[in-house]
Amino acid sequence: MTTCEPVVLWHGLAPSEVLARLGVTSEGLTAPEVVERRARFGPNQLEVRKRAPLWVVALRQFRSPLIAILLIAGAITLVLQDWIDATAILIVLVLNASIGFWQETRAEREMLALASMTVPAARALRDGHVIPLPAVDLVPGDIVMLESGEQIAADIRVLDAHVLQVDESMLTGESEQVQKVPAAVSEHAGLGDRLGMLYSGTFVTSGRGRGVVVATARDTELGRINELVQTTSERTPLQQSIRSLERRIGIFVAAVAATVIVTGLVLGENLETVFLSAIAMAVATIPEALPVVMTIALAIGVRRMAAQGAIVRTLPAAETLGSTTVVASDKTGTLTENRLTVERLWVPSDGVLEVSGLPHPPAGVLRNLVEAGALVNESHAPVDEEHGFIGDSVDVALATLARALGVTRGGSELPDQVAHLPYEPQNRYSQSLRRDGEGSAPLTLYVKGATELVLSMCSSEDGGGSLDDAARQRVRDAHDQLARDGYRVLALARRHVTADEISVPDLPSPTGLALLGLVALTDPPRAEALESVALCVGAGMRVIMVTGDHPLTATTIARRLGIAHCDDVITGDELSGLDDAELARRVAQVGVVARVSPSDKLRVVQALQANGETVAVTGDGVNDAPALKAASIGVAMGKSGTDVARAASDVVLTDDRFATVVEAVRQGRIVFSAIRKATFFLLSTGFGIMLAVSISFFLEQPLLLIPVQVLWINVVTSGLQDVALAFEPAEGDELTRPPRAAREGILSRELWLRTVISASWMAGVLLITFQLALAAGYDIERVRTITMTVFVIMSFFQSGSARTERRSLFTVSPFSNPFLIITALGALGLQWLAMTWPVSAAVLGLVPLTLGQWVGCALAASSVLGLIEAEKFVRRVRASARARAE
Repeated sequence: MTTCEPVVLWHGLAPSEVLARLGVTSEGLTAPEVVERRARFGPNQLEVRKRAPLWVVALRQFRSPLIAILLIAGAITLVLQDWIDATAILIVLVLNASIGFWQETRAEREMLALASMTVPAARALRDGHVIPLPAVDLVPGDIVMLESGEQIAADIRVLDAHVLQVDESMLTGESEQVQKVPAAVSEHAGLGDRLGMLYSGTFVTSGRGRGVVVATARDTELGRINELVQTTSERTPLQQSIRSLERRIGIFVAAVAATVIVTGLVLGENLETVFLSAIAMAVATIPEALPVVMTIALAIGVRRMAAQGAIVRTLPAAETLGSTTVVASDKTGTLTENRLTVERLWVPSDGVLEVSGLPHPPAGVLRNLVEAGALVNESHAPVDEEHGFIGDSVDVALATLARALGVTRGGSELPDQVAHLPYEPQNRYSQSLRRDGEGSAPLTLYVKGATELVLSMCSSEDGGGSLDDAARQRVRDAHDQLARDGYRVLALARRHVTADEISVPDLPSPTGLALLGLVALTDPPRAEALESVALCVGAGMRVIMVTGDHPLTATTIARRLGIAHCDDVITGDELSGLDDAELARRVAQVGVVARVSPSDKLRVVQALQANGETVAVTGDGVNDAPALKAASIGVAMGKSGTDVARAASDVVLTDDRFATVVEAVRQGRIVFSAIRKATFFLLSTGFGIMLAVSISFFLEQPLLLIPVQVLWINVVTSGLQDVALAFEPAEGDELTRPPRAAREGILSRELWLRTVISASWMAGVLLITFQLALAAGYDIERVRTITMTVFVIMSFFQSGSARTERRSLFTVSPFSNPFLIITALGALGLQWLAMTWPVSAAVLGLVPLTLGQWVGCALAASSVLGLIEAEKFVRRVRASARARAE
């Protein structure tokens, strides 16, 4: 499929040039032309990436190097006809693959929402006749008719328009409706400034018009967003850390297993003994339970986040929030309320007044100003809706203000409108003629519009004050100050009209007016956003605003929210001139990125990620979808957000509160802490068995533990405690410590050292226990049972040590994680049951132990707790010394 003149900047061409380029006349396309263009450009619908077949998803679960090692181990045990070990390994493989398969297949199809935005119908001029047709049949060159309430079906160049206003917030992020005109604009105009263009997926809110289709399907702005969202998501920091850990463990296990096999063969050991030793060592080291633990910890985090109003769509996202270093937030609908509101009024007698401080109802000039806003107004309240107005966003804001202050009750009591002139861009004002009473009652003309224009129509101030040069300058100064503060400013005026001045439906000349005052409108910040931004900063995260809105408006809101470096702004025009390296340097400090397109937002996110940041993007519009998809974590608004934004995100906020992002970050950090604790427990115990098995092999002793015994320990006894550690509660300081560095991995350097120390200690205790049991003359089954029991009890103590990184275990309430107590005691009970029940004892090669042997095992195993407590104490002392020195 070819594109339709991809280099043509349609908004920069006059309507006649556009028609000439497309080869279409005012009569529209002919039937043969439609057939030819449909063959060339294809149907007007978005393409959706096909999902991988289920069998491909299933095979992907075996790509891990650790799983590959287990597969090899299982194959060898089958060749050796060791059916018990082979069955145990197969069960572990199936369990792991099932969990991974479930995680992948539960993800929704991200692009279904974009595809659903296809408009079902349109009206096009063909062969000189306007006909209805499915929107999928539109082709470049079709001349289409548009009117209020319609969704736009393709990218269209406006040919003529009558009060044509469009809601483009889904693409640009601007809450104000855009007045469309046929005139060409600069070729360099941003998306929100192309007043002669209509874009697929946006809505006509008022007026009517006619335009020519210039792009369909993937060539539209919506289609380009679709292409960006189709890209494959990057792995989250947790997934990257897990994959890195798997590779390291896989290489290490493979190297040690190869060494054991080669050395054993060189020394003339029995082939079966050599392979079983290598398999036992490999099975002991591989943390088979890690996927289970990770899934459970994430699921717990997801449940806790849901209780706070954050619905997590992909499990790894629950942890990624805790690793966030930068929050790149959209403005409209995320940090702000996505509705124009009158915040300030200016009247000649009192100057600037905050609406929040006005009396209810106001009197005098203030009342006249508020009432005028409701009278020169085309919004209306729905019959079946108690609250809210429908119409132009400015009119809605003025009508809402009048109702809130008690000046009007809803609209039915307003004076009758005799005639009106709607707002037109070329006029820059609107007016309404109202009758003050019944019959021949006096008439009043109300005017609303651009300050300078309305001021030129005025000869006095409401209340009788004169409008000399000094007074006019005061009005201009007030307007300029409000505009600098980021407000959209309008002036309102009125004058009484006599009956002989008009001839209905004509309006009298808008001259000799009395200036009522100025109204200042803005899309206000959400009530909780200021505190939430401060909490983000306290948690070590930087907040930047990335919006399609005007730079002045964006910086004003950012300043009110306390966003750092908000006066340092990158605009879309500036961004287009920066290469990736320059952009990465600029975004390292910038506080606001404004007037950007969807692809610009995507570049900003990628530049932040190139700087090593873990980026969370919040947004609600279609224009946010590419950035939401590419971010480390995409957070969409659930109430006000579009389906596209929700589908491209990892987390959906049900309450649309930015504060919920902060709480979700806290829960994410709790999730990662639980995963870290469980990983330390898994690796320290796994490495301990591996060292013991490897060393015993080189000492030419009987096999310390057979593979099925190692699997029993890893999956059943230790595995229960792994799962319990996933339920570890918060420690209370989650939002006062900095985010985890992505390069740190799952375990910190401190925990890696502790892993090596404790694993070495456990290996030594196991070897000594094995030697002493052999020396005591016990048979090999009892020797292995004693050794295995020592390790099970050591795991009991190690699971307690894993609950804290520096605090002593004895300062933590054992009842804060009751599940750990239950599972730790349950592991000991299962070990006792396995050695006393004849069936399990025969399968595992165990025998019952006496009470004295149990006591001896417990004493030997408790030494690991003393070792870790001593190591933690030394670290606390050193940390205190460093703090005093600083």
